[in-house]
Amino acid sequence: MSRYSATEIEAKWQEAWDKAGIFQAKRTGDKPKYYVLEMFPYPSGKLHMGHVRNYTMGDVIARYKLSTGHNVLHPMGFDAFGMPAENAAMASGGHPKDWTYANIDTMVEQMKPLGLSLDWSRMFATCDPEYYGQQQALFLDFLEKGLVYRKNAVVNWDPIDMTVLANEQVENGRGWRSGALVERRELTQWFFKISDFSEELLSALDTLENWPAKVRLMQENWIGKSRGLQFAFERTDGGEAIEVYTTRPDTLMGASFVGISPDHPIAKQLEAESEEVAAFVAECRKGGTTEEAIETAEKLGYDTGIRVKHPLNPDWELPVWIANFILMDYGTGAIFACPAHDQRDLDFCRKYDLPVTNAFFALADDSSVENEALVPAKTEKVRWVDHFAGLTEASGEEAINATVDFAEKAGWGQGVTKYRLRDWGLSRQRYWGCPIPVVHCEDCGVVPEKKENLPIALPYDEGGKPIDFSVPGNPLDRHPTWRDCACPSCGKPAKRETDTMDTFVDSSWYFARFTAPRADTPTDMAEAEYWMNVDQYIGGIEHAILHLLYSRFFARAMQICGHLPEKSIEPFDALFTQGMVTHAIYKTTGDNHRPVYHYPEEVELRDGKGFLKDGTEVEIIPSAKMSKSKNNVVDPLHIISSFGADTARWFVLSDSPPERDVEWTAAGAEAAYKHLNRVWNLCDRIGAMDPDSAGEGDEDLLREMHKAIRDVTLGVDSFGFNAAIAKLYAFTNTLAKSKASAKVQKQAIMTLAQLMSPMTPHLAEDIWNHQGGEGLCATAPWPVADETMLVEDTVTLPIQINGKRRGEIEVAKDLDKAEVEKLALAHEAVQKALNGGAPKKVIVVPGRIVNVVA
Repeated sequence: MSRYSATEIEAKWQEAWDKAGIFQAKRTGDKPKYYVLEMFPYPSGKLHMGHVRNYTMGDVIARYKLSTGHNVLHPMGFDAFGMPAENAAMASGGHPKDWTYANIDTMVEQMKPLGLSLDWSRMFATCDPEYYGQQQALFLDFLEKGLVYRKNAVVNWDPIDMTVLANEQVENGRGWRSGALVERRELTQWFFKISDFSEELLSALDTLENWPAKVRLMQENWIGKSRGLQFAFERTDGGEAIEVYTTRPDTLMGASFVGISPDHPIAKQLEAESEEVAAFVAECRKGGTTEEAIETAEKLGYDTGIRVKHPLNPDWELPVWIANFILMDYGTGAIFACPAHDQRDLDFCRKYDLPVTNAFFALADDSSVENEALVPAKTEKVRWVDHFAGLTEASGEEAINATVDFAEKAGWGQGVTKYRLRDWGLSRQRYWGCPIPVVHCEDCGVVPEKKENLPIALPYDEGGKPIDFSVPGNPLDRHPTWRDCACPSCGKPAKRETDTMDTFVDSSWYFARFTAPRADTPTDMAEAEYWMNVDQYIGGIEHAILHLLYSRFFARAMQICGHLPEKSIEPFDALFTQGMVTHAIYKTTGDNHRPVYHYPEEVELRDGKGFLKDGTEVEIIPSAKMSKSKNNVVDPLHIISSFGADTARWFVLSDSPPERDVEWTAAGAEAAYKHLNRVWNLCDRIGAMDPDSAGEGDEDLLREMHKAIRDVTLGVDSFGFNAAIAKLYAFTNTLAKSKASAKVQKQAIMTLAQLMSPMTPHLAEDIWNHQGGEGLCATAPWPVADETMLVEDTVTLPIQINGKRRGEIEVAKDLDKAEVEKLALAHEAVQKALNGGAPKKVIVVPGRIVNVVA
């Protein structure tokens, strides 16, 4: 008996696939195309089993589609710009470019042993000048079409990294890398006009039928369409009226004060006039601009002394306060506060002893608000207090509509639809990113670079000396030979834009570049027309909002600029969000009571406890997301060297539905390895049979084989990989017990190999080869279930005696009811129950059940 050696067979078949070039995608007209793409990784240098699960899922689909006659595009690249590389350079004294490309080389070395069906000839990194040069060309096209603009804006500023942070890079009010408290700062920034597409991006969600409902809902909430009322409060001092926008105009009778942003024009005017106001506003700007930061920060307010008139009663005056929780770039930068029905407003009013008045009460409760605002669902009916539109009992939705109608008819307000989605600020004050291709000239202003001068490449050093990344700030600002240039328009001395682009830009169009990664334009329209759209996109739920939303915007902008066909304004036809791979965390306490985390291979498990080699017991934190910071990652190369890539692939697919988390355990990996050994041994046994030997049960085995073909095909088609693998386990058991002829057993094991091929491609190839299969298993046509073999000739009927199941009989599917009754009455359990007597009643439900009343 030969032995299953994963190490030997996996290297051999990877070489065979490469030599045959079966995964290199070429445009052709004789096959339907299929484009499968996983969200590409950041080159951290360390692949873990979470990556393996993600890429294996895509690989299953890619290999399956190849077998079903499709021309498959399955590429890989690296999302390579960003702060981690600069931070690593600061820590090590190295260079971000060297760190990044070294990590890419390492990760490619880790990926290739997995046997992924990737077209490696299309690989690129977003830090390749060839890639970001075309991104610069896109920027210039967007600029020409009015899709990019420059303005002053309040941003999240990290005072340690000295860069602007996107909202998602601020965690608990601190920079995601430096940990510094984020500040608000006003800077001149570049923006993409994504807000112009708000309604289109929202309404098109209904067309994305093959996206998870939760992802579409998350995007809908982020875009945040709302209908409200815009109106002005007249100032008592005769100053310019204060415009406000509110989504709850129905609560106007509960108004307590008017609030303005620290960046509102009135606040800025007061800031210039008063040191006290200037100090207060400076304090407000220490906080971040994210909703999370604003909601969790202490509420700060300053009474400006300005008073305004209530629009429904000129004798009712409201104070105007500057409040740190009001954003200038949403609505008008001013609100009216109704503390009885908004918790944030209530907290503010309780702090500053401002009045709290109910605009409505719950139907069965007249209690005044204390420390918890009354905020019922908008569909819930409430009892209104002196509502100006004459409402008594009505829901919030009804009251909002009535209020808007009332205000419009009275002429003091206008119904307005607004969106929460704000324009995308793309400027970042750092080195390791795509340079923004514009020049600042004293005579000409902001001048786009000429396309023939692209790429505007990042400088590697400074005058032959390494760039010093230990100095805070953007190295490009202090790099005169790169920064100083000639104006593309007039030729006079000018300076380059030293801001680089947000890394979300890099990942917002890579799917299009993969269709023609070496083109000298952003895309080759013939290739894009053929390969787009992405038929199946796979990635983590953490990218459900921004990455996907920005990609949808980029697809539209690229189509406007002639880089994508009109069909590709929604670039991803189907989306699947996979669960995480988890592992226990092993922790001890180090110096200064700081936690020390240990890699799984450092820990020995005994009787449910974990111990280091020196006998120290570790604390076990079960089932946590794999994270380098907690050292609970499993190195795929360690698993591959121990068990083989197919074992890793089989386990991450088999243990749970792919949309759920799966916990990696050594025992699970060992069990998967044993099963694959069993399959190989089964192949070896069948291969040693006399090919002419007869047997019994040929038709039964063939019937089970065709059931397996049907069920596995359905499982793969529906992302039910674990269900498909369960069917493969069952069919393996059936085949192992079969006494069918050698010919039929050989057919069955070869079919089993084909069905396992997307999950365990190396083992499948070896079985296919061992059994004399023609060519490669990877390119063999996918087996098709014979429908006639799926028709059941017999049926198993349960026998129920006096309402309790006591046995079953197997009968021909079309057997006459009288014959079924005879067989049921002859059953041992029925004979025992009747004890020689006759039954009171026998009810035969054809194909379902036999009921006997004794």
